[in-house]
Amino acid sequence: MAALSLCLLVKNEERHLSRCLDSVAPLAGEIVMIDTGSSDASPEIAASYGARVLPFDFSRVDFAAARNFAIANARHAWVLMLDADEILDPASFPEVEKLVALDQNAGYFLERHNYRAGAENPTIDYAVRLFPNRSAYRYTGRVHETIDASIISNGGKLEQTAIRLHHRFSEDSEARRRKNRWYIQILKEELAADPAVDSRLDFLAAEYHQLEMFEEAAAVAEEIARVRPNDARAHLFAGVYHLLYKPDLVRARQDFNQALRLRPGYPEAESFLRTLEERERDGR
Repeated sequence: MAALSLCLLVKNEERHLSRCLDSVAPLAGEIVMIDTGSSDASPEIAASYGARVLPFDFSRVDFAAARNFAIANARHAWVLMLDADEILDPASFPEVEKLVALDQNAGYFLERHNYRAGAENPTIDYAVRLFPNRSAYRYTGRVHETIDASIISNGGKLEQTAIRLHHRFSEDSEARRRKNRWYIQILKEELAADPAVDSRLDFLAAEYHQLEMFEEAAAVAEEIARVRPNDARAHLFAGVYHLLYKPDLVRARQDFNQALRLRPGYPEAESFLRTLEERERDGR
């Protein structure tokens, strides 16, 4: 597809890169690989697929800047942004082709299936990875970078798709924990630089949660509810932490009731309130 640029950020991904490129190369009019400091064969592997391999100074960690560098160097009208440890499901090819051909001013959420060693089923999340190559559309966030807000604020829309990615997490649990701690430090730096960027708090809570640092995650959830007083979902999550991880049933009830005031009939809040009432009856 001449209209589609595949963009990748890569550092020392020789074990995964061929599998990623094999999964998507037939769709791409070009491949732009941004290399953030590989010492393995990743650049040579990408070049063998015809990729333009561009070095990027990553001495200051900033994934948004690296992704934006990729977009700035993409020559085609549409961008598909992947990581080297992801593959595109071949059943999704027709949907990608259709959306690129429609050429609407929209960013598209892809459905990502995340596989962990020892887990029976993958977890699923969604990320905007297919979007028009427009100069105003750029990522923000040094880690957990997103382009969603940029698309919306510049007149585009966001839509869900059935396009599926498969992503396998590293089996090295300690390496994952080191990455969590690294991301926490960077997120804290971002918040110190600009406390108004409260989207960083959501990712900070998630990183603490993955490390099972539930006290810290609960404190961040409380802060999110404070800075977003009209966000029912924020109060719901604060309630979940007060119910399940930092038991405080009085505060949990307040959180769930506030979520229901903001969103009457909120099914998740009603469900957790029933769980809370069961615990109170059982004396737990």
